[in-house]
Amino acid sequence: MFEFIRQNIWGPLIELAVPDAFQGYVLYTLDIFTKVIVILVGVLIAFAYTTYAERRVIGAIQLRIGPNRVGFFGFHTWGLAQPVADGVKAIFKELIIPSGANKTLFIIAPIMSLGPSMAAWAVIPFDDVTVLADINAGLLYIIALTSLAVYGIIIAGWASNSKYAFLGAMRSAAQIVSYEIAMGFALVGVLVASGSLNLGDIVNAQSGSVVHWFWLPLLPLFFIYYISGVAETNRSPFDVVEGETEIVAGFQVEYSGLAFATFFIAEYANMILVSVLTAILFWGGWLSPFQGLPLLGESSILWLLLKSSFFLYTFLWIRATFPRYRYDQIMRLGWKVFVPITIVWIVVVAGMVVGGMPPWFD
Repeated sequence: MFEFIRQNIWGPLIELAVPDAFQGYVLYTLDIFTKVIVILVGVLIAFAYTTYAERRVIGAIQLRIGPNRVGFFGFHTWGLAQPVADGVKAIFKELIIPSGANKTLFIIAPIMSLGPSMAAWAVIPFDDVTVLADINAGLLYIIALTSLAVYGIIIAGWASNSKYAFLGAMRSAAQIVSYEIAMGFALVGVLVASGSLNLGDIVNAQSGSVVHWFWLPLLPLFFIYYISGVAETNRSPFDVVEGETEIVAGFQVEYSGLAFATFFIAEYANMILVSVLTAILFWGGWLSPFQGLPLLGESSILWLLLKSSFFLYTFLWIRATFPRYRYDQIMRLGWKVFVPITIVWIVVVAGMVVGGMPPWFD
């Protein structure tokens, strides 16, 4: 697709409007711009229909119907236009800023929450060649950016000048910091196993059948990373930040309109990001589970999308199934269970790598 756009759109326009000496630079800039737009549009579409899928999936699990009426041009089409209607409603709702709020920070907070979750996609490889920025420190870049999201939540709670919003923000800060440590240690295990911080190299290190993927030697780290991802995104059963029965919807209680919707875009974008990263780091990314077989053995972006969709579905299934944990239970799980297990398993993985344990490290 990118090659088609380059040859049939940007190429002819540049030849007409740009001097020969600058055509290469302009074409490179437009290529990057095109990839950024495609990734952003793809993530936003995925966010919109993840909200639809969530209501349909939870409705099916709980024997309810879910959205099934809003359609296109008079056709219901199973309610597929529901995300469009929700988006239009959010855009036209009034943004009310509390009189005692810090107006500048109040508006900046949703952007700070959404920005890191979008910027992280710059280093996500969709296959061997399709990646916006193929940097050697991609894993470190992901860790750094995902850690920044908590600042948007803290600022939103503080700038709202509401004790309920501030209480929700403080709980969020404690929860995210706790599980960020466990996630970081889990990623250290992936680094030790693959010997690289480059996400493409990590996928290539898992070449082979499904048995060669890192989910098996890193099984405890895989579960800890995914569960910590659920906690990082403030999803049930770790959604004490938005515990409606306790703190009136948490840090975003004073928000409305598009600013309110931006927090949810960030939440769902992070869900999609965690699902894709789980597939890349532990489940072979775009690699086929049937490598060596004709047709099905071909590595493709479709395999990455299928694996990511499964982990995204698991987010929805968990929300529909498990009750919310108490705050002290969440803190105990993060500090007293996950952190010690990850530290021990990093040592175990290092031993397997040094010993050349087959079939992963021989």
